[in-house]
Amino acid sequence: MTTHNADSAAALEVELVPILQDNYAYVITDVETGTVGVVDPGEASAIEAALRDMDLTPDWILLTHHHHDHINGAARLAESYGAKIAGAKADAARLPKLDAALIAGEDWSFGAQIVEIIDTPGHTVGHIAYHFEGAKVLFSGDTLFAMGCGRLFEGTALQMWQSLRKLAALPPETSVYCGHEYTLSNAAFAKTIEPNNPALIDRVAEVEALRGEGLPTIPTTIGRELATNPFIRAFEPAVKNALNLPGADDAAVFAQIRRRKDEA
Repeated sequence: MTTHNADSAAALEVELVPILQDNYAYVITDVETGTVGVVDPGEASAIEAALRDMDLTPDWILLTHHHHDHINGAARLAESYGAKIAGAKADAARLPKLDAALIAGEDWSFGAQIVEIIDTPGHTVGHIAYHFEGAKVLFSGDTLFAMGCGRLFEGTALQMWQSLRKLAALPPETSVYCGHEYTLSNAAFAKTIEPNNPALIDRVAEVEALRGEGLPTIPTTIGRELATNPFIRAFEPAVKNALNLPGADDAAVFAQIRRRKDEA
């Protein structure tokens, strides 16, 4: 378990729970109030086991988007523990019944934590991210991955680029917890865009070592992604030149990177 901002009233404990093939769910605890939540429970059994091990009972289930590998365990956990479900009001029709219908652009309280609800369409049109401002923690779902981003199943490249720019504007020390362990394949693709990026070379070596030991590569940070993630570096001249798109619009460069990854 990782504790963020341990010396402040905004301390948040985060326990990563591997589920399904390559998903991550998270058990989170607001240290000040003891409020417990589960982020994106794509299935229930592994999360129930983690909760037993930690002797915790969830108060809230936080959903980033409607895909089954992020919500399939929500109803069972809500029923078993009496937990309430939070998700995007704009996408409520595709989510389990919401007790807190969250509006992007507004703040929400989780225990003593103030949580900024960020609208991040692209992967799905109703996707949101949860930014725990005091703890400097972001749950990005399938919008921002370590060295990657989600596929554009519903939204446009421009929407996803704008979503990524919102997240990139968060403090660089912000810890990012995403929905999948895709980092190794993302790293291999990132090297095809910027093979001479020193920060990327170092990060790839670190990721290869972690995965070689069966360890997670999450969390990452906003600062680390700004240095190594080609999808949010589409504005960088070095990235544009690598794609033979000098002077091109940032969103168009992002769209080209996303196409290349889809076809890889």
